[in-house]
Amino acid sequence: MKVTDRKTEIILTAAKLFRKKGYNAVSMRDLASELGIKAASLYNHIKSKQEILSEIVLQVAERFTTHIDEIYPQEVSSIKKLEAIIQNHIEITIQQTDFLACLNNDWMHLAEENLQDYLKMRNDYEEKFRKILLDGMVKNELENRNPEIVIFSILTTLRTLYLWYSKKSSIEVEVLKKDLPKTLLNGLIQN
Repeated sequence: MKVTDRKTEIILTAAKLFRKKGYNAVSMRDLASELGIKAASLYNHIKSKQEILSEIVLQVAERFTTHIDEIYPQEVSSIKKLEAIIQNHIEITIQQTDFLACLNNDWMHLAEENLQDYLKMRNDYEEKFRKILLDGMVKNELENRNPEIVIFSILTTLRTLYLWYSKKSSIEVEVLKKDLPKTLLNGLIQN
C-alpha cells in the first residue's frame, strides 16, 4: 500500500491517540472521529489498526537500529559511542514522542511476524549496546561493573525519557543532550 499524506496524517493521529489511551482502547471510530472523517474512509488509506501500530513501532525501532549499526563499528572510544547513543535517544524522544510512547507501551500488540521483527531489532540493539559496554570495560575506559545492571539503568532511563521530558520541557534540548550523557555515564568513566 503506497504512503500518502493522508496515510501519514492517520498514523500521526493514531500515535497521539495510542499514547493518550493505549492501543487497545482506541477504535477505528475513535481515530476517524479525531480526523473528522467516517471510519470507512480510513480503509482507503490503511488496511487495519494493526498496520498503523506496525508502521509506528517498526519505524522507531528501525531508527534506533540504523543508528547503533552506524555507531557500533566506529573506531572511537566506548564513551563516545555511548554518548552518541544517548543523544540519539534524546533526538527521537523530542522528534517522535508519540511514536516512542507507542513503541514502549504497545509493542506487545504487534501481529506475530511484526512482533518477531521488532524483538529481533530490540535484542540486536541491546546486544550491541552490551558489547560496547564490555569493550569499554576491557579497555579500561569504563568501570568494571555488572553490564546487565548498567544496561538496565541506562536503557530504562532512556526508554522513559519521554514521560519525564514532557513535564520538564523548559529544559533546552541542547542542555539535555549535553548533560544527560554525562549524568548517565559519569559513574562509569575511569579517572
